[in-house]
Amino acid sequence: MGDEFLIAALVGVIACLGFVLYLQKQSRKLKNKVDAITVLVKESDRQREAVKRELHELRSGTIGVGRRVVELEKRLSQQSEMLEEASQQDPQAKLYSRAVKMVGLGAGVEELMQECELPKAEAELILRLHRK
Repeated sequence: MGDEFLIAALVGVIACLGFVLYLQKQSRKLKNKVDAITVLVKESDRQREAVKRELHELRSGTIGVGRRVVELEKRLSQQSEMLEEASQQDPQAKLYSRAVKMVGLGAGVEELMQECELPKAEAELILRLHRK
């Protein structure tokens, strides 16, 4: 009975040793997977930071562009007002504005000459410049 116990104990020890080796192999596989995932997470973090920086730059650029657009709109509005004032102050400009509107409505050279009191050459010129 002593030999049987010794054989059973030896088989138990060998089985435990096999199980330990199996667990070590599985542990190495898991460690390799964890290492691979760690590398992926670090790369993902690096890419996220790069995208975050790019997004910040885009936001800053957009804000700058928005400010420039507002500034340009103000300048355009001021220039439009100045142009309107200039055209209203010059009586001759009113006649030309009226002539241009008439051309847009389909008026001919004779109508421009009569209604706006323009010489024939000016009426023809306005007609050629503003006919659609």
